[in-house]
Amino acid sequence: MDLTVVWALLIAFAVAAYVVMDGFDLGIGILFPLFKVGAERDRAMNAIAPVWDGNETWLVLGGGGLLAAFPLAYAIVLPALYAPLIAMLLGLVFRGVAFEFRWRDAGHRRYWDAGFCLGSLVATFAQGVTLGALLQGIAVEGRAYAGGWWDWLTPFSLVTGASLVVGYALLGACWLIWKTTEPLQGQARLYAGRLLPALLGALALVSLATPFLEEKYYQRWFELPGLFVTVPMPLLVLGASLALWRSLGRASDAHPFLWALVLFLLAMVGLAISIWPDVVPGRVTIWQAAAPYRSQLFMLVGAAILIPVILAYTAWAYWVFRGKVGEEGYH
Repeated sequence: MDLTVVWALLIAFAVAAYVVMDGFDLGIGILFPLFKVGAERDRAMNAIAPVWDGNETWLVLGGGGLLAAFPLAYAIVLPALYAPLIAMLLGLVFRGVAFEFRWRDAGHRRYWDAGFCLGSLVATFAQGVTLGALLQGIAVEGRAYAGGWWDWLTPFSLVTGASLVVGYALLGACWLIWKTTEPLQGQARLYAGRLLPALLGALALVSLATPFLEEKYYQRWFELPGLFVTVPMPLLVLGASLALWRSLGRASDAHPFLWALVLFLLAMVGLAISIWPDVVPGRVTIWQAAAPYRSQLFMLVGAAILIPVILAYTAWAYWVFRGKVGEEGYH
């Protein structure tokens, strides 16, 4: 068994879980100024209150797993992306503080609401910029980062940052469709209908630009066996988008969120095709960056215990708070 591949899949799973679970509550933060002050904002907050902090467990697992299983990649990526990563962490911290303080400090609630939105926006945009900076390539010389402080800041990374803001906002709107009732639910349907075309445009722009960032990307997408994925991928994205669009006008409140998740899953599959088997795209493979076999095996024992526990308490939390959010909370 190739433990390096196992750890790469575990980290990919943790990142995907974070995007899915924390994406919608960041999206609600992005949309927050569009909701009326008072009951609407309180209900939007209550829709994520039981799960938002637990969702960030996966971010810790992904970052910690990268350090432990692929230390060389960690040593290269962090110096290259200090600025957006620090911005992301500060945004998450500020958002968490604002989330808690808005309930206890009613006299300054409008400032905490603004902080909640700003923290969500900064964290999301920084995550997208980080992804774009990774995709466009990191300068590596020997076993160290060889670029400058501002190499991460390019038009492509700014586009990926804005694209993720749109995507998370769509996830947040679809979550509110599932978890709330009128009139907030109607607003969420309206916002989702406007965000979907914007997300498709952003996906198209990023997808068209990515193969030309790196020769390996082009080969993986436009040469066999990659063509077997390249050809059906646009059709799958269009099909999922059409299903999401149609579900916005139907009675089933859960379907829009599920179809939005399918869109994100397809985007992540496309990303995996572009970079696999690299951990620093175009520069370092997972095997070159991997920790020693014994270290991977030791950590895998802990992961085999912890990941099922995390999945269990996450599933339990979502099950307990599975209903709609009313004026008095979940019911």
